[in-house]
Amino acid sequence: MDTHTPMRTEAGSRGHDLRHHGDAEVRDDGAALVDLAVNVRADTPPVWLREHVAASLGSLAAYPDGRAARVAVAARHGLPVERVLLTAGAAEAFVLLARALKVRWPVVVHPQFTEPEAALRDAGHSVGRVLLRASDGFRLDPAAVPEEADLVVVGNPTNPTSVLHPAEVLARLARPGRTLVVDEAFMDAVPGEREALAGRTDVPGLVVLRSLTKTWGLAGLRIGYVLAAPETVAELERAQPLWPVSTPALAAAEACVAPRALAEAAHAAHRVAADRAHLIAGLGEFAGAGLRVVEPAEGPFVLVRLPDATAVRGRLRGLGFAVRRGDTFPGLGEEWLRLAVRDRGTSDAFLRALGRATAAAS
Repeated sequence: MDTHTPMRTEAGSRGHDLRHHGDAEVRDDGAALVDLAVNVRADTPPVWLREHVAASLGSLAAYPDGRAARVAVAARHGLPVERVLLTAGAAEAFVLLARALKVRWPVVVHPQFTEPEAALRDAGHSVGRVLLRASDGFRLDPAAVPEEADLVVVGNPTNPTSVLHPAEVLARLARPGRTLVVDEAFMDAVPGEREALAGRTDVPGLVVLRSLTKTWGLAGLRIGYVLAAPETVAELERAQPLWPVSTPALAAAEACVAPRALAEAAHAAHRVAADRAHLIAGLGEFAGAGLRVVEPAEGPFVLVRLPDATAVRGRLRGLGFAVRRGDTFPGLGEEWLRLAVRDRGTSDAFLRALGRATAAAS
């Protein structure tokens, strides 16, 4: 079968556990492992952000008031406040989109974060898939998306492939009567946020999702936002419960879009790029063992293909390292692993463990 061909899929997930995420690798017996499975930046949140969030706890007796944070996010992207909706993480936005929008045929571009499809299925939708091919470097051809799709979801940079799609290629997916959802949860980890669509108002039907949990280490706080046309924002907001974002999360949102934080995030993005290059160079030493890296990688993680990856992953756990299995992503199989980018010392230790794990497989 040509894997560019979009496929209608009915109830069920065709063998993929759409609700499996990287945190499952480091729960329970994995809690003591070095975490290369979760794509949250290490050593976060920084002290100044923890202190800022802690200072908000004195206001917990009052109901959350998101107006200041909403204004701050709008200003960060040069948008009117009516184009911003704050959410309890980007994951809530997927649920809102699935439940609030009147959709006939949604299509998700895979491999990518599986929660959008899971949310659509939970809302009763039959979901089409466009599966990108490893042989094409998981690059998107807009012609692969069927014209009749009235909701299209794609990540940029894409989790787990680490592919950064050109903004203009994504913009070509826009159509009258279509909602184009671009998940930019990892875009602030890309130096200069190249190819970002956040802030664009010239792409019809565009909905951009952003997360503040990855770069700032706020996965436990749940904070993200939607950027979209005012009428779309209003529709999604009506589907939200009252006070969906807590006071500490609102404080974090306001702080994370301030100039100081943006400068720190930009610096971190360059550091991640250097650390990623170091990791990829080290992984190149395993080409003889059949390991292949999807390149160019632009996110804070890399996707690798490795024979006997399931067994290698198990051996790595025994050596103290958790990595993300790839077979829960539609379009991938058991030979795929995702590795979070960490500092050079951590990567070097991992590469030594990988050497032992692959040697045991031969």
